[in-house]
Amino acid sequence: MRMLLAGNWKMNGLRASLGEIRALKRGLAETPPRGDILICPPATLIAEAAKAAEGGPVAIGGQDCHPLPSGAFTGDISAEMLRDAGATAVILGHSERRLYHGETDSLIAAKVKAARRAGLTAILCVGESQAQREQGRAAPVVAAQLEASVPAEIAAFDLVVAYEPIWAIGTGKTPRAMEIAQMHETVRALLTTRFGADGAEIRILYGGSVKPENAAEILAVPNVDGALIGGASVKAADFLAIIRAAPGL
Repeated sequence: MRMLLAGNWKMNGLRASLGEIRALKRGLAETPPRGDILICPPATLIAEAAKAAEGGPVAIGGQDCHPLPSGAFTGDISAEMLRDAGATAVILGHSERRLYHGETDSLIAAKVKAARRAGLTAILCVGESQAQREQGRAAPVVAAQLEASVPAEIAAFDLVVAYEPIWAIGTGKTPRAMEIAQMHETVRALLTTRFGADGAEIRILYGGSVKPENAAEILAVPNVDGALIGGASVKAADFLAIIRAAPGL
């Protein structure tokens, strides 16, 4: 299985930041990766980012989409618009969308369907809060999110799952390798139950304070097929360091 390292720029990046994508492209040209590299910049930069990345190993994705292809939804962006701008994937159900925008599992499932409709890979995020983990509910919370956020129509090859414990996002805290392994094993079992043998081929990413210093250890954990990287993906030098640290990349 090819590893996937996906960078989520969140609400960061102006046109000057496109230089980081060019620098990443140059760095990867020197040592081509054996896995897949994705950058998800803000929507304002997707088209120009796709042009900047053209001809290299870096793909471009979006950070959210509307369930419908078009309509009177001021400020929203459809999956088709992302695809038209040059995106090949889209992050859906990120905990920040769930928290700050009140997104429900059913809405996220509709967005996953939209991504498939437009020919985008859906990177579906799931994860528990600190309180839920302390209550011993991490596994059932993630299982419920996954079950309710994956629509019946979706195929295994349309989907990537990103496990992001909410308490580790942007905090500098990371779970122990054993805890990551346990949760990824749980997610893998759920995917194989749902998709059969194809579930073993769905990439499961880890996200939450991934940085050059801990990337090698995290990416060596069983059933960790890559990472969803926040702040460390905004600067080419940091992202390149993570790519270099990844086993097999």
